[in-house]
Amino acid sequence: MTSGYEAVIGIETHVELQTNSKMFCGCAVDFGAPPNTVCCPVCLGLPGSLPVPNQEAIESILRIGAALQCRLVDYSEFHRKNYFYPDLPKNYQITQFDLPFCVDGTIEVDVAGETTSIGITRVHMEEDTGKSLHIGEGGGRIHDAKHSLIDFNRAGVPLVEIVTEPDFRSAEQARAYGAELQRIVRMLGVSDARLEEGSMRFDANISVRPVGREAFGTRSEVKNVNSLRSLQRAIAFEVERQIGVLEGGGTVVQETRHWNEATGTTAGMRSKEESEDYRYFQDPDLVPLVVDAEWQGRVRASLPELPAARRRRYLGLGVDAISAGQLVDDEALGAIFEDAVAAGGDARTAANWLTGEVVAYTRRTGIDPADTSLEADHLVALEEMVDAGKLSATAAKDVLAGVLEGEGDPATVAAARDLIQISDTRVIDAEVEAVLGENADAVEKIRAGDGKPIGFLVGQVMRATGGKADPRMVSDLIREKAQAES
Repeated sequence: MTSGYEAVIGIETHVELQTNSKMFCGCAVDFGAPPNTVCCPVCLGLPGSLPVPNQEAIESILRIGAALQCRLVDYSEFHRKNYFYPDLPKNYQITQFDLPFCVDGTIEVDVAGETTSIGITRVHMEEDTGKSLHIGEGGGRIHDAKHSLIDFNRAGVPLVEIVTEPDFRSAEQARAYGAELQRIVRMLGVSDARLEEGSMRFDANISVRPVGREAFGTRSEVKNVNSLRSLQRAIAFEVERQIGVLEGGGTVVQETRHWNEATGTTAGMRSKEESEDYRYFQDPDLVPLVVDAEWQGRVRASLPELPAARRRRYLGLGVDAISAGQLVDDEALGAIFEDAVAAGGDARTAANWLTGEVVAYTRRTGIDPADTSLEADHLVALEEMVDAGKLSATAAKDVLAGVLEGEGDPATVAAARDLIQISDTRVIDAEVEAVLGENADAVEKIRAGDGKPIGFLVGQVMRATGGKADPRMVSDLIREKAQAES
């Protein structure tokens, strides 16, 4: 909300599914293949070719809809969306119009501790287009290109479109939604949802209105945003741009706009099309699909534990909110955590090590957690050694570092690095006696009721023993001996 105006934002998200074959033909989904080598008469729209729906893709879209708490419809149709563009080989796109697979869902997003419920209007299936390659010195931008090439390998890849209600009121909410949707899609296993590779991309519909007015303002659509950071920046810029237009006495034009990452601005591309411009009609080559109650039930029963539920469970185990989020976001870390807790490890301790020392190590080395030598049993063994007084908390971090480097299990690393904690009372007693003898003033203060010098004296004993003395035992002995009669 800025200058008496309120933003009204809706988001359309396209998610490419990880199926083996395309949506309506048997061509492989292979994004690394040489241009125009993974296409056939069906995905090229040649005369006489007939599409056949991909069952795996339909199962995937139903799972997405169920995860977004949508109503799964029992009758759905494919339509033709008619428009011309060079990378659309049939001059129409097979999609869904008024009878999508999933409708009326919801997803919750959290921004700075405030939870907002975002309505999901629809989740429908369509086929992706080909890819235009603009050749020139402008970094692949069409307006700087000398010529363009078309690669039809992507044409016909199953594409799910998720459309929200205009329920967002800030760019921060939109970013939080994009991140949560990405988590859900990945947890379902239906797409890698890699924004940087275009597997997931956003279109943001943005308008502003005076605070208190119910009628929507004129909207613009920012197309093909491919990062969460860019989504937030593009919306924030467009909101401010529209407010500036209105405050300057101008009129916001309904149009499609392009986000320029380099300049941090949007620019007009073309006037915004409406549904009637596409002349939708039912595809005569594809029969309607019936999703009966048994099929719907099977889909809902197949859902894994979703990110929000998993975060709540981790919080219930005593894990802090930030660590819980990290464990949910990183599949490898989450798997190690789950196994460690199942093996009897303390959830909070395991989470702290994983999101602290382990994450720091992986960021420093660039190694994925799944590719390190760390196993869940190592975390449990490390915790047991600390609890048994064999390792100090500081030494435990050094041992964990050795485990990550592949030096062996915690016991082996602790022994090799000479980190086993001294728990022999006679050895510690002698060191405590020596330190107390060297710090008579501190002893007198303790006897007088001042407990502050105890920490100093413990530090002196730890230094004398190379940090290997049990600090709890040292503290107890200092208190006992300082209070004893001289």
